[in-house]
Amino acid sequence: MMQPKLNRLLQPHYRKGPDYRCGENVSFREVRDQFELAGVTIGRWVSRAEQQQAANLVFDAMADLAFILNVPPKVIGLRGQLQLAFGHGGSPTAQAHYAPGSRTLALAKNAGVGAFAHEWAHAFDNHIATKAFVHANTPIQFASHLWVRQRPMKPHPLNDALADFFDAVFVPAGEAHGAFLTNALALDKRMGRRYFSVPTELMARAFEAAIQRHDDIKNHYLVSGTQQSQLAKAGAYPSPAHVKEIQASLLRYFERLGQLL
Repeated sequence: MMQPKLNRLLQPHYRKGPDYRCGENVSFREVRDQFELAGVTIGRWVSRAEQQQAANLVFDAMADLAFILNVPPKVIGLRGQLQLAFGHGGSPTAQAHYAPGSRTLALAKNAGVGAFAHEWAHAFDNHIATKAFVHANTPIQFASHLWVRQRPMKPHPLNDALADFFDAVFVPAGEAHGAFLTNALALDKRMGRRYFSVPTELMARAFEAAIQRHDDIKNHYLVSGTQQSQLAKAGAYPSPAHVKEIQASLLRYFERLGQLL
């Protein structure tokens, strides 16, 4: 007899952090309004119980991310630019997906656990490109790609801090390249296609690793797998020393961003 498929969404998810909701349930409408999202789309096959659980999990994930980055909630919604889809419009091969054309972060219903920070990093990477770089004129460009290609940045202290973050990711401790990139190239060779070494993917994995290593906030729906997973053991994420460097520059950037808003 076939065993029923486990609904991962409805299972308990480890989290340590403030009780932003005071023990109450929230709706996706409240998620949209609190974080100033452009909109939220829910798949037709998401049950009421799943929708309620997901709204609570997504609210806490977004609130934890804002807490870690020390920014107002509207930053997480990319100031009204980010669309959220749950159980709708994702990639069939991924637990979560970011679509730059529509600026949509899509979370799979049962397999999106731990992917939010990674996909939000893609969304931010896309969002900041036209604001930070001189020749970023299309909505589907990513800041990490432009930085690697040495495109000129617009002069601004905030962009200097963004450059420092990219330096920490791609040129750790002044090296031409570090083990993070070397391991990514090796994984790509093993897989037979370029993926792990793509700048946007390197940046997103560096971002989520820095978020997971935060001392006070632990949220396995927001991020998981950067330390003990098989992928982590294969070298897909930065080393602990490298993460420390990335985290310091990341928090400096967002601290300055928060001060300007």
